[in-house]
Amino acid sequence: MKKKKIMGAIKFAILLLIALTQLFPLYWLITFSLKSNTEIFGENVIGLPHVWRWDNYVTALSSSNLIRYFLNSVFYSVVTVVAAGIISSMAAYAISRMIWKLRNLVYGLFMIGIMIPAQAALLPLFQILDRLGLKGGYLGLLIPYIAGALPMSIMILVGFYKGIPREMEEAAYIDGCGIFKCFIQIIFPMVKSAIATASIFTFLGTWNELMLANTFVDSDEFRTLPVGIMSLAGQYSTEWGLIGAGMVIATLPTIIIYFFLSKQVQESLVVGAVKG
Repeated sequence: MKKKKIMGAIKFAILLLIALTQLFPLYWLITFSLKSNTEIFGENVIGLPHVWRWDNYVTALSSSNLIRYFLNSVFYSVVTVVAAGIISSMAAYAISRMIWKLRNLVYGLFMIGIMIPAQAALLPLFQILDRLGLKGGYLGLLIPYIAGALPMSIMILVGFYKGIPREMEEAAYIDGCGIFKCFIQIIFPMVKSAIATASIFTFLGTWNELMLANTFVDSDEFRTLPVGIMSLAGQYSTEWGLIGAGMVIATLPTIIIYFFLSKQVQESLVVGAVKG
């Protein structure tokens, strides 16, 4: 019994140390956002603020277009998650459950999208969107965001679809279900955890994306939150606490989203491990 208690205490200490290590960047970011430049760069780098500068948040929200950028990021992220979720769930179903000649080729083309870095596609995308007159507006970012989210989502969903017994569909077809009805009423509810996982990856990738948003958008009307935070840096002097406040505002939605969907992600990982 003593040996088990000692081992349990050691495991608890190790897990506590890991948790504190993971939480420290969040603590540092929050305290960073409430300090002045003097505290940040010498007097008080890690400790709690000597003067709690809540005015950094007030200034970030009132004297800049941060609210507009925040709403733009919400719009881009929600539309991308919904559109990519619908397209990838249907495409993955067609690839994994339906029999047609070019399905392996199509799946391979989607997987190439994971291997090609976004930097390599930046110039061709810029030229195509510019010639189509889409650069600088909402569609100029939504199209690359949705297309970029499809390969990872399809890869996740294909693995789950393949683990579903075909007898489920055969029984549905015997009862008179068509392909779409079978997909929506029977197959789709069985892969909700996988869709939640893919949606979280899509949301994080869209919410934190900077390169495309900084390249394809010129107007404040369509800018995203990461670009807006970057614009807070001055040419000659910068209020770093103000930037920290913007970063906290940008971080909160990701924490909230993961908090509510973490159970589905954990379930999908366990199911995927058992099926693998």
